[in-house]
Parts: sequence; C-alpha cells; structure tokens
Amino acid sequence: MEPLNAPIASMAGDTQDEHWMRRALDLALRAQQQDDEVPVAAILLGADQQLLAEGSNRNISEHDPSAHAEIVAMRRGGQLLQNHRLIGTTLYVTLEPCAMCVMAMVHARIARLVFAASDPKTGAAGSVFDLIGSDRHNHRIEVTGGVLAAPASTMLTEYFRAKRRAARPPPV
Repeated sequence: MEPLNAPIASMAGDTQDEHWMRRALDLALRAQQQDDEVPVAAILLGADQQLLAEGSNRNISEHDPSAHAEIVAMRRGGQLLQNHRLIGTTLYVTLEPCAMCVMAMVHARIARLVFAASDPKTGAAGSVFDLIGSDRHNHRIEVTGGVLAAPASTMLTEYFRAKRRAARPPPV
C-alpha cells in the first residue's frame, strides 16, 4: 500500500486515466491535510484533453453544502470558458459522484466521467443509484469507474476512522 502522507507517485505504464486520477488523489490529500476537508477532489480536462480546472471538497471550510469537489471544478471550468456548458470535457473524481453532482454534470454536458472509489452510501453513477445512466436525460455521459479505487478508498476510510477516534471521549 502506498503511504498516504506523500503524493501518490506516478508509475511507469500509467494510462492517461491513472495519471489524472493520481493528480486528483494528491489534491484530495492536500484538502484533507490543509483544510481538514473530506479528501475528495476533481480534475476537469477540456475537450483538448488539457487541464482546465480542479477542485477539492470545500463544503466544510466554506459552509456550503453544494461545494463538492465536482461542483468546484465545474464552476471554475465554466468561469474559465465563460460558459455554463462544458461540452467535450472529462471529469476525474476520487469518489463516485452523488445525485447533486451527477445532475450538475448532466446540465453542464460533461462528456466523460472517470471516478476512483464507488460510494456505497450516496453514489449516483451506478452504486446506489444509476442516475447518470437514466435514459430520461437529454445528455449521456460516458462513465469509467474504479480507476485507482484502492488508494482512494483507503484515503477515505482512514480519514473517517481518524474522525471517529477523535470524537470518542477519552478513557476514564
């Protein structure tokens, strides 16, 4: 297992998806260490496959329930492009998006979603719900899940384990 206190190092033979997911994992770790945020991050590539924007969870530090990593990255991308449509873009996320984020991606016209760990509680790209795959939407998003799922899942598990330990009262 890779140590989580250091950047998730690139490895020879990484695919493009693994390259960008490693960058997202590094960003998630930074959000956890610097802002005590839940370690989730997103990387948005433009239609040209170049970095357009990135974001990490900000909902705790900004007191904003909508400031999930995906929303932060899409907002920054939209501001940069001066457009609410993010046509042809790819969004890399370290955790399967929730329903709010999936619907924002549909409205933004994201072309492709790549996520690491599945979310067994609120995942809306196939785990709990398959909201992203609904044929009722007027836009389809290509989905690839499980890219570097193990380090993403470990990072989240360790974060929540530490939070639960810290919340326990000291032994008497």
